[in-house]
Amino acid sequence: MDIKKLQALVIDALEDVKAQDIHIYDTTHLTSMFDRIAVASGTSNRQTKALAASVRDKVKAAGGHIVNMEGEITGEWVLVDLGDMVVHIMQPAIRAYYRLEELWGDKEIRLADARRGTDARKPNTKKSTEPKLTAGDSKTAAKKTAKKTPKTVTSTAGKVPASSAARTSKTASKAPAKTVKKTTASKTAAKSAAKPAAKPAAKSAARPPAKSPAKTAAKKAAPRRSTTKG
Repeated sequence: MDIKKLQALVIDALEDVKAQDIHIYDTTHLTSMFDRIAVASGTSNRQTKALAASVRDKVKAAGGHIVNMEGEITGEWVLVDLGDMVVHIMQPAIRAYYRLEELWGDKEIRLADARRGTDARKPNTKKSTEPKLTAGDSKTAAKKTAKKTPKTVTSTAGKVPASSAARTSKTASKAPAKTVKKTTASKTAAKSAAKPAAKPAAKSAARPPAKSPAKTAAKKAAPRRSTTKG
């Protein structure tokens, strides 16, 4: 049986017994064992069994072949193998635990296309939350951002020539030496100012006064006694 006709029969059989959350996936790029996978949910064991029986009966009535059926005893997960297509009928808890969509759900086929026998892939239905901007809105937004952005100040530190940089480094290295010399000169001036200035005067005062010239002249004019005996 043609795969397009087979997937349309499966969808009709599942919808006849009120199956929930039906999904059809194209698996030709993942495996060569089958071309389609159908996943559907049933709310109870009785419904899952009834869904599997509906698929089996409708495919047989259309001349299709049933390869195998598994899980009819428990009814939690019933598998219907149709050769080119495998139908998984699961209860919601089992389906959420095994997550077959993550394994085989790379290419999903829309149910409307599957009923018509086409293989168009389901487009991405996620809507973008970003608002659409018109030409006027984009201009106003650009103006607002231009006002908000601070003006960049170009630093001239990187443009200083090497010669001036060397001069500044030399003057910076000489500056501490000058300050040291100034501080030592100030210290010596302070020491000299702190010394008493009365020492020379005291020494000169302690010396005996010099002999007067009149006394010396009188001594020279006085006759000397002779030391010879008569």
